Amino acid sequence: MLRIMAATAVVSLALAPAAQAAEGLWSVYESALKGAKYIDLTHAFSPDQPVWPGFAGAQFKPAEAGNELPDYAKKGDEFSYDAHGFVATAYVLPTDQYGTQLDPPAHWDEFGATISDLPPTFAVRPLVLIDIHEKVAKDPGYAMTVDDVTAWEGKHGTVPEGSVVMVRSDWSKKWDDAAHFNDKPFPGVSLDALKFLHLERRILFHGHEPLDTDATPNLEGEAWLMHNHFTQAEGVANLDQVPEAGALISIGFAKPLGGTGGYARYVAIAPADWPHGVTIAEAPGAPLPKQAAPLRRGPDGVMRPTPQ
Repeated sequence: MLRIMAATAVVSLALAPAAQAAEGLWSVYESALKGAKYIDLTHAFSPDQPVWPGFAGAQFKPAEAGNELPDYAKKGDEFSYDAHGFVATAYVLPTDQYGTQLDPPAHWDEFGATISDLPPTFAVRPLVLIDIHEKVAKDPGYAMTVDDVTAWEGKHGTVPEGSVVMVRSDWSKKWDDAAHFNDKPFPGVSLDALKFLHLERRILFHGHEPLDTDATPNLEGEAWLMHNHFTQAEGVANLDQVPEAGALISIGFAKPLGGTGGYARYVAIAPADWPHGVTIAEAPGAPLPKQAAPLRRGPDGVMRPTPQ
């Protein structure tokens, strides 16, 4: 009996820290995250959007039955609400460097980590926002410098180790002009600034709104990042809605095995009194709102609410 009681006590002690840890994280959610403001920093990708000129655009089309399903579908049938009770979409993606993305080192380095090698610790990090949009308005080819970083630090303190540094240029406001989004000059991030952030401040990665790190002939910034085994975010949106300091960032990405790029979803998590974004109370996510009209596939293959 004493042995049983002792064993029970040991198990209870072993479980107690785990229970306390879980409750502790729940308390963080209740006290901070539940009332926080959430801001999407991601472009929805589509068949007609900016892309590096060496790649083609994507294609969206109805998914088809790949096999015979007796009394339900013939091979080659397009799945539909009426005939099958559901629809699905086939995406023909010309590259994993498409839209808002996360570049792993394998994009440039044959010895680099692929997107499926990235650890789950990428999930949530401190968010630093360095604003260069006024300088870009005067000089579209402006590249962020070390001085821009130290000016931020003069106001907010040292860039946190392990943070994500987003560079606001407002270039994403040109996203709907797919034909000219990649025209030069465009804003970038200088190699010196990248080296300072990674080697001196030890950040996780930086992100920018254009689809390239800089406009140098050899893309020196991206080359240095990838060959030194760092990642970066490209094609980021809505940085004009993010505080310069005090926010977090949630980082999600597709995980193709051995992938050389990641279709990413970045969400800023700002304090409750921040004027931009939505709270969980305002957008709880379950149930989701009903569409205003039935979904119909357009000529570009995209499903949109379409009045009958």
